[in-house]
Amino acid sequence: MNILVCVKQVPDTSEIKIDPVTNTLIRAGVPSIVNPFDAYALEFAARIKDNDPETKITILSMGPMQAKEAIKTCLSVGADKGYLLSDRLFGGADTFATSYTLAKGIEYLEKENGKFDLILCGKQAIDGDTAQVGPEIAEHLGYAQVTYAVEIEADDGKATVKRETDNGYAVVEAELPCVITVTKPDFDPRMPTVRAKMAALRAEIPVLTAEMIGADAKHLGLKGSPTKVKRSFTPSISHDFVKIEEATAEESAKKLIALLDAAGVI
Repeated sequence: MNILVCVKQVPDTSEIKIDPVTNTLIRAGVPSIVNPFDAYALEFAARIKDNDPETKITILSMGPMQAKEAIKTCLSVGADKGYLLSDRLFGGADTFATSYTLAKGIEYLEKENGKFDLILCGKQAIDGDTAQVGPEIAEHLGYAQVTYAVEIEADDGKATVKRETDNGYAVVEAELPCVITVTKPDFDPRMPTVRAKMAALRAEIPVLTAEMIGADAKHLGLKGSPTKVKRSFTPSISHDFVKIEEATAEESAKKLIALLDAAGVI
C-alpha cells in the first residue's frame, strides 16, 4: 500500500503568547512540534505498515525551511521519505490556498512515486482549528473522504473507517484512493528509537517549489486566499460579578430577574 501523510509544524500552543501592542503571536523562542493530530495520522499509517511491510509511507508538509525538522521527526517513527513544499509564493495562505498547494504537491509526487492509496491528515491543526484542509484536499483531487476517524482498515481497494460522530460512532466504507482525517484514537503515537532518530537527522528532505509542482500563482499564498485574518488577540477578561445568595432558590431567581431588569438586559 502507498500512503501519504500530510503534516504541519505548529507552535507548541501551551507556550504561545500574544504581543499586547501588535496583537500578533510571539513566535520568538517558542518551540515547534508536529501537529498532534497529524502525529496520530502517521501512527495509523505506521500500524498499517506493521501488518504489511511492503507499505510505503511518504510525508508531505508545507512551510518554511524549519519545517524539515517536523518531517525528520516523522521519518524517525516509521515514514520512509518526506518532502517539503516551500516557496515565498505560499506565504500567508488560508485553508483554500493551503489545500490547493498540498493537492498540487500530491499530484506531483504521484507522477514521481505512483498513485497513493490513502492520504491521511489530522482532523485539524492546533494553531488554526479549522478542520478544513483535509476535506478540501479531497475536493481538489476528486477523491472520496472520511473525517474524524478513530479506526482504519484498508485492503481490497477499500477503506473501512470507524468515525466519531455527535451521537457516538459510525462505520463507513470508501473506495481507494481516499482522504481520511483522523482524531485522537485510544492509543498514543510511537516513540522513535535512538538509531531511527539519528538516521532521520541525516536524511535529505527535497524541497518542492510552486514552479516544480505546476501550481497556478493566482491560487497561492495571500493573493490566492479568499479569507483574511484581520488580527489575533487575547480576549479581555473581567472579574466583576454579583453574587446572589438568598435564603431560597426562588428568592435568588427573583433577585436575579430584578437585577437583569434593572440593567436593561430583559
